[in-house]
Amino acid sequence: MRRWLTTALALAALGAVGFGLHGRTGPVPTREAASPAPVPVVTGSVAQHDVPLVLTGIGTVQALNTAAIRSQVTGILESVDFTEGQAVRRGDVLARIDPRVFQAQLDQAQAQLARDQALLANQQTNLGRDEPLLQRGFATDERVTGERAQVAQTQSSLKADQAAIDLARTQLDFATLRAPFDGVTGLRLIDPGNIIRPTDATGIVVLTQVQPISVVFTLPAAEIAAVQAALARGPVQAVAYDPSGTRPLDTGTLLLINNQADANTGTVQLKATFPNADRQLWPGTFVNVAVTTQTVRDALTVPADAVQQNDHGPYVFVVGADRTVSLQPVQVAQRQRGTVLIASGLKAGEIVVVQGQYRLTPGTAVVDAPASAVPNTTTASAGMLP
Repeated sequence: MRRWLTTALALAALGAVGFGLHGRTGPVPTREAASPAPVPVVTGSVAQHDVPLVLTGIGTVQALNTAAIRSQVTGILESVDFTEGQAVRRGDVLARIDPRVFQAQLDQAQAQLARDQALLANQQTNLGRDEPLLQRGFATDERVTGERAQVAQTQSSLKADQAAIDLARTQLDFATLRAPFDGVTGLRLIDPGNIIRPTDATGIVVLTQVQPISVVFTLPAAEIAAVQAALARGPVQAVAYDPSGTRPLDTGTLLLINNQADANTGTVQLKATFPNADRQLWPGTFVNVAVTTQTVRDALTVPADAVQQNDHGPYVFVVGADRTVSLQPVQVAQRQRGTVLIASGLKAGEIVVVQGQYRLTPGTAVVDAPASAVPNTTTASAGMLP
């Protein structure tokens, strides 16, 4: 009985399996591998146009002229005739020293000159009377000779008197302090009523010329030949930028290359002048200076973000006609303000990936997307590249 029950249960199980298989309406589907979705990227084209070759260096703005206004005479500072920070012209009065002592010295020298002039006139009269008498024997030779010596002596005194007048007039003129050039005054360093002397260390004020103004900057010594060649062709343009190198401040002209390079740093100093009409350049501040040495005709450029770097050097991802990317090594001639000048490796009109390279490998399919939809990262996929 137990054997029969076991056999019946087995046949029932097989029947249930058979019914399940015959109850299906179609074949069992199979899973196929799906193609990866195209990677969204931002692309740009290789442009062809004339590109200036620019050398950029960091420099310091320097005043074209700077002068500490000091007194050349000793006296009481009577007045200060400028406002701190005021723009002044050459010859403008900056301060006055009490002139009374110097005026008195001038008056005394002029009086001495007048006295000696009267004395000379009397001596010349006596000599003019006695010389004819000497010829007729009514005057002695000794007397006439003495009168001639007196005239010569008084004439020398007149020259000394005139020199004393010139000195006194100069001293009086020094009592008025004037601007030696156009510039901007700094902080006032002494107040009226104080005695000032030529030996004072600080003076009254520091005057700085800021229009025009100069910038001293450095470039690698290896660039001396290129800059010299540019100067030989004519005036070389220099553009001053703010410390970030993004905002232009003024455009001027390269003035010179220093006559010695620094062997320790491998750099050479250059000097450029700028009109500084808007006073964007201020003495003592740091700026970037870009010097254009020449212009490359029909040069190829790409956005700076398109150029990546791996162990083998710079490269770009080029988008082919089938919308897949290939890795293309390039040679970079210059990086300048968001643009890279390509020396070799690309052709005009080719499409390159500008943003979104971090997800790419050679052969990856891409699709154009707005910049806001593509993460802006320069993390190169160097580890995934051959």
